[in-house]
Amino acid sequence: REHCRNAQEIAEWLVQQNGVEKIYYPGLEDHPQHQLAKTQQSGFGGVVSFVVKGGKEAAWQLIDSTNLFSITANLGDAKSTITHPATTTHNRLSDEERESAGIEGGLIRLSIGFEDAEDIKADLQKGLAKTLK
Repeated sequence: REHCRNAQEIAEWLVQQNGVEKIYYPGLEDHPQHQLAKTQQSGFGGVVSFVVKGGKEAAWQLIDSTNLFSITANLGDAKSTITHPATTTHNRLSDEERESAGIEGGLIRLSIGFEDAEDIKADLQKGLAKTLK
């Protein structure tokens, strides 16, 4: 429940951030599978993905600016994690395969943990601010 609650709060917060182009989280009403997810599960999970403006360089700048997150491709930990799918979990795919799968250079994946949501937002805000400079 804590993963889901925090992830929902972070996803809703990301919607309001200038440096964010897209957000992928089924708990958001504009997500293509929102209605389906509502019928199939009691929460929307702890994984939030989003695309930052500025592509791969901006994504890495944000990732490198965080302190709270562990930089890893693992999911579902009690501690929040952050990863860049294009260079980690999907790095073996060709550029065309990544593009077809929606794995953009600016895509970042978060696995939201049990930290206070305000602390998570503050950590992400530092990185987003750097991507807008």
